[in-house]
Amino acid sequence: MLFSPGIIVVLGLLAFVIVLVIKGIAIVQQAEVILIERLGKYDRTLTSGINIIYPFVEKPRPILWKFDKMDMYQNRVVIIKEIDRIDLREQIYDFPKQSVITKDNVNIQIDALIYFQITDAVRAVYEIANLPHAIEKLTKTTLRNVVGELDLDGTLTSRDTINAKIRAILDDATDKWGVKVNRVEIQDITPPAEIKEQMEKQMRAERDRRAVILTAEGQKMANILEAEGKREAFINEAEGIKKSEILKAEGDAGARIKRAEAEAEAIRIITDAISTSSDPIQYLVAVRYIEAWQEMVSGKDNKVVYIPYEATAVLGSIGGIKDLVSIKTS
Repeated sequence: MLFSPGIIVVLGLLAFVIVLVIKGIAIVQQAEVILIERLGKYDRTLTSGINIIYPFVEKPRPILWKFDKMDMYQNRVVIIKEIDRIDLREQIYDFPKQSVITKDNVNIQIDALIYFQITDAVRAVYEIANLPHAIEKLTKTTLRNVVGELDLDGTLTSRDTINAKIRAILDDATDKWGVKVNRVEIQDITPPAEIKEQMEKQMRAERDRRAVILTAEGQKMANILEAEGKREAFINEAEGIKKSEILKAEGDAGARIKRAEAEAEAIRIITDAISTSSDPIQYLVAVRYIEAWQEMVSGKDNKVVYIPYEATAVLGSIGGIKDLVSIKTS
């Protein structure tokens, strides 16, 4: 079937219009922008929604962008791809491990992670070529400078300080690129194998030292508590003995007082019973002699008690008792 020249022209014009419409309409996703150049010069920025461009006169600016992906063997693969859209969302860039030398000349491997966001797409494209690659190189050099000022122990214990310093330096350096660095995180610090082995030995020694110290402190506290317990027991025992002796002395004193009062009462009764002309002292002396005589003549443990010559004087006191009794009865 043959078409007439007029139909061919119409079909050609229709196809040209369709191409113009397709190339003249640009749909931009949310949080994305497209930079439009007119005849090679930046003209405007297309935001999210439907936008109209003039084909053959205007076109999106092609941008080289670096991507990191993992292959099927979990190996890191770097891809440099040409794109025409810029993502304004916060982006995460995971850097490969970087070899860094510390202040005390220890070569360590550091794995860093950076969070950044493009705030000005025009400067991100026209002020720097391949923005992710530039940020990676800047981060590596900054990381070397910051860690080079610290020794190994300081590097291992000062991750927050390192993160803050790197973030501040990167944020200041990338400001002219229209980029805001929000966070920098040190994921992993890997020292050499021999250093790691020495650190593990040091950690074990430190743990053993702490265990010995804690054991010694526990034994010390146990000894102190035991000594305090013995002291308290001794004090309580001494207090008990003291109170017992006091009560015993008070009891003996009371008993002696009672006996003295009883003897005094007995003397009073005897004095009342005896005539006023007689001497009660003589009676008491006679009673004491009789008691002493009983002790001398009584044998204890089947032993014979010998009466000395002077003991015969005791018998003389009996006459005094007789006189007292005779005086009373008369």
